[in-house]
Amino acid sequence: MSRFVYLASQSPRRRQLLEQIGVRHELLLPGADEDAEALEAVLAGEQPEAYCARVTAAKLDAALARLARRVLPPAPILCADTTVAVDELILGKPVDDADARRMLRLLSGRTHRVITAVAVSDATHRAVALNVSQVVFAPLTCVQVERYVASREPFGKAGGYAIQSDAAAWISTISGSYSGIMGLPLFETAQLLNQFGFKL
Repeated sequence: MSRFVYLASQSPRRRQLLEQIGVRHELLLPGADEDAEALEAVLAGEQPEAYCARVTAAKLDAALARLARRVLPPAPILCADTTVAVDELILGKPVDDADARRMLRLLSGRTHRVITAVAVSDATHRAVALNVSQVVFAPLTCVQVERYVASREPFGKAGGYAIQSDAAAWISTISGSYSGIMGLPLFETAQLLNQFGFKL
C-alpha cells in the first residue's frame, strides 16, 4: 500500500482538505509544456455534471502520463474539478472584473449547484465520484459585488467566489457537502481512497 497520494491540483484548499483527513500527499503539477487550461474548455451543449466529470477524467489522464514521464515513485493520483452551474449554465473562473461581476449578479438571490468530481487512479485501478451541492445566495447589492471584485477573491475560483471567504455572509442555505463546495468532498474522497488501501 502506498503511504501517500499524488495531488494533481494547484488548489491550496484541496491540500488543506486532504491534510484535514490525514492524507499525506505530494504535488504532481503540470509542467510548462502542458496546456492545463485547455482541458477546461466547455464543449457545445455540454451539461454541467457531464462537463465536470469529463474534465476531471482528462486531468487524471494527463497526470498519469506526467507521472510516467517524470519516472517518479508509484502512488495513487488524485484529481478533482469543481464547477458552478446556474440551471444549465456553467460558470468557470472569471477572466476579468466584468466577468466576475456578471457571475455574482447571476448568483444573487437564487440557488445554484456546486459540482465537484473526484477521481483516483494507480497503475491498475481507477475510481470516480461526483458530488452535487445546492447553494442559496441572498440578493446582493451593487456595493457588495464591487467590494468583492475589488478584493480579487473571485479570481481563480469557479463561479467567482469561495465559500470560505467573505462570500459566506451571503449564503443563506447549503444542501450537500461543505467540503465539496470548497473543492474536495471529503466523504466521497475517503470512500475512493479506501479502495486504494487508505484507512480513513
